[in-house]
Amino acid sequence: MSNRLSLGMAEATRLTSAGHLMAATALIQRLLQGGDAAEPVDDTGSSTIIEMEPVAPNAAAPRLAAQPDTAQPAAARPAAEFAGKFYAKPQSGLAETLRDLAVQHMPAGLDIGGLSGPRPAADPLPDGASFMTASFTNPAGTRDYKLYVPANRTGEPLALIVMLHGCTQSPDDFAAGTGMNALAEEHGCLVAYPAQPSSANAQRCWNWFSPTDQGRDRGEPSLIAGITRQIMRDHPVDPSRVYVAGLSAGGAAAAIMGAAYPDLYAAVGVHSGLPVGAAGDLPSAFAAMRQGGAGSGPGARAVPTIVFHGDQDLTVHSSNGDAVVAQATASAPGLRPTVQRGQAAGGHGYSRTVHADPSGKALCEQWTIHGAGHAWAGGRPSGSYTDPRGPDASREMVRFFFEHRNAVTKTV
Repeated sequence: MSNRLSLGMAEATRLTSAGHLMAATALIQRLLQGGDAAEPVDDTGSSTIIEMEPVAPNAAAPRLAAQPDTAQPAAARPAAEFAGKFYAKPQSGLAETLRDLAVQHMPAGLDIGGLSGPRPAADPLPDGASFMTASFTNPAGTRDYKLYVPANRTGEPLALIVMLHGCTQSPDDFAAGTGMNALAEEHGCLVAYPAQPSSANAQRCWNWFSPTDQGRDRGEPSLIAGITRQIMRDHPVDPSRVYVAGLSAGGAAAAIMGAAYPDLYAAVGVHSGLPVGAAGDLPSAFAAMRQGGAGSGPGARAVPTIVFHGDQDLTVHSSNGDAVVAQATASAPGLRPTVQRGQAAGGHGYSRTVHADPSGKALCEQWTIHGAGHAWAGGRPSGSYTDPRGPDASREMVRFFFEHRNAVTKTV
């Protein structure tokens, strides 16, 4: 499958260079739907190059103002519209745009070779703050991470939020796109960003679909938990206020961390991710991403969880968000769901379902974002795979996290 995509993207790049945009976008659509690059492609059209831009924000391509979303189902849209709702603009960068499109829609873990563009640096630091690099090693390997320490600190123990990036992303890129460091200043908390290296996954995806990376004290979960505990030893962290969140493959990994370490994490945030146990290898991962995954059933105990997912996500089917919610609430009978509907200012509409216990305490929140794709809701354009049209997932996650504390005594 990796070879098929590599050959197909090479052909799409050739067509793009020759100016045959429609043929290139049709080929990309066919590849993402499981077709073969060897099928005939009509490249006999004019050689005039018309450069295009995607409406959806992307760090590696120029941006234009957001356009209205169509109500037509994604599967029925023409190839050109599928490829990011392009429209003409005389500007360079089409090949990079098409490559980024392929990265955004590829299944986690596939190596299609050099498709990611440069990523932005994190925001400038306020006086007194730091954004340091460190590493953690255990028998499963070594992982670098970045830790944001806010200038706004009083000497009291701080909350800690662990953020797991998506495929092709980096800690700096993820910090820039989510704006979580600015919220750390506002609320006075630490934010950690573990880094998945290309040596562990060619596209820097967390290996959520690998059986060795889905359980406690082994594989990547042991590394992420080790980073968390190392920060708790080295900094004044309130052990009752430690949280984990992620996007896409990072969202799936965050769900795993909550299930595997309910004694360590007081709440979990899953953005555009998948439930625990949705896949056991790469083919089943691809199937879960395209069609939805059922997951492996409830965890030992319910961990408060907030879920965000766009209902037009072409990378990870939105039914995966439903499955994450089902897992999070299965161990807590008697929850009462209530649905609220709203609209981000100048942006997407959304449905927010709150699952609360009889006392009114929310154990789970599900935000379904209408018309949104595979991107961090309310994120900043300076980061990759963000949608500034809201709602503000980062702010809502922090709000939800700080409503929950972990009462389990833990040994750090």
